[in-house]
Amino acid sequence: MSSIAQAFDASPNGKAFIPFITAGDPTIEVTEQLVRAMADAGADLIELGVPFSDPTAEGPVIQDANIRALENKVTTDDVFDMVDSIRKSGCTVPLVIMTYANVVFSYGIERFAAREREVGLAGVILPDVPHEEKPEFAAAFAAEGLDVVSLIAPTSHERIREIAADATGFVYIVSSLGVTGVRSEITSDIDGMVSLIRAANPQVPCAVGFGISTPGQAARMAAASDGAIVGSAIVRMIGEHGGRCVEPVAAYVREMAAAVHGV
Repeated sequence: MSSIAQAFDASPNGKAFIPFITAGDPTIEVTEQLVRAMADAGADLIELGVPFSDPTAEGPVIQDANIRALENKVTTDDVFDMVDSIRKSGCTVPLVIMTYANVVFSYGIERFAAREREVGLAGVILPDVPHEEKPEFAAAFAAEGLDVVSLIAPTSHERIREIAADATGFVYIVSSLGVTGVRSEITSDIDGMVSLIRAANPQVPCAVGFGISTPGQAARMAAASDGAIVGSAIVRMIGEHGGRCVEPVAAYVREMAAAVHGV
């Protein structure tokens, strides 16, 4: 079992809370502090965004975070070095990179996967890689014992079973059409999507992301699936507080994790 899947098994009630942050925003040093603080606050798995100039799946909040990190000249190697430091400090929370195909291509797929394993990462999420092109990446990561997480959107329809069938780690359910960002209401048929995923691959957990910002939303999505993913709400908080963001983010993660784990 991969460390990503183990994160779900080890979480209270088998429900995982998964926060996302952009590495290097506001600084790479604060990102390291945030990872440790979120782990202590109850995060079961943490997504780290590698700064990229054209994050096509992201809304304005995370786009701005990417710009801030790039202005700090944060590189892919800086992110890997930060993760290495986190691991050497004794923090064991599973970490997964979320980035785009061009970042991995430019680094070298095999080299990227090998470096992930060396520093103790659990896998990668590539939102701009369609299912049909996933094998080009998955083989290199599987050779290192890592997962390429599959995404399923409300528009996947008949492809949901196909995508879920060979999924590893967990299935990322995109709750809403469009880019990332806080939403007041999530109206997609999450129950129906989860049923199709579980019918095709009952072993793989699934978690819902895009639009979740309140404990109530997180609890509802976790009740319907195996976990909740929150990004924009946290990244907005980081943007507002800058270098003083660690404490308010930790408090928010503690509240959201409690809501998910209490399901």
